[in-house]
Formats: sequence, structure tokens, C-alpha cells
Amino acid sequence: MLLVAVLTNAGHHDARIVAARSDVAGRVEVHEVAADAGTRTMRPKEGGLVIPAGGSHALAPGGDHLMLMDLKEPLLTGSEVTLTVEFDDGSTLPVTAQVRDFAGANEDYEPSAGGPAPHHDHG
Repeated sequence: MLLVAVLTNAGHHDARIVAARSDVAGRVEVHEVAADAGTRTMRPKEGGLVIPAGGSHALAPGGDHLMLMDLKEPLLTGSEVTLTVEFDDGSTLPVTAQVRDFAGANEDYEPSAGGPAPHHDHG
């Protein structure tokens, strides 16, 4: 499952999300989609997601996103999923997201070097 959203930081300092977790997934990874030798590769995002002070950061298919992997059970459209995001200062924030149908944007990503196929284990 892919988490898409617009994250807003009303604070006076940049906020960096370095990890996330959810009871519905075996793991949650911070991902990016980047150009790599002429192809687009989905991979873990080094350094996490930065939300600038007084600004926002979009999470979207084909870009930065949180990926819920190894889902423990099917997620029903319309239900809510709770995640906990962790910032680089060790603080955490609960986030609730609604499950929606998404057929995908017909992305065709290459796996990152040495990693699993990009859609492997994704719910």
C-alpha cells in the first residue's frame, strides 16, 4: 500500500521523517522514485523526507512516498489506517489515512541494484 498525501510543517524548523510504522504492515519504508541510467527506480530514500519550515512536501505515486509492506491483512476501501512517523530528533507523530482504491499510474520501475523487484511485497 502506498501512502500519498501533502505533509505540512507549520513550525519554524525543517522536519525530517526518517521512519514510520503501522500495526497493519510488517514494515513501512520511506521511498523515492528517481532517474537512474535512463529508467525510473523506486528505492529507499536516503536521509528521509524533509518538510521545510513553513512549507509542505507532497507524497505521490512516482515520487516520494511511504510504502506499507508485508500487509498483515487486506485493507478495505474506506477504512482508516494509523501510522506513526518518526522524525530525526526522535519525536513521533500519529497519522491517520483513509484507504482508497488506486489502480496505479502504470508506472514501470526498474528494481534498485541488488534489491527486490519494486512491486515485490507491496500491498
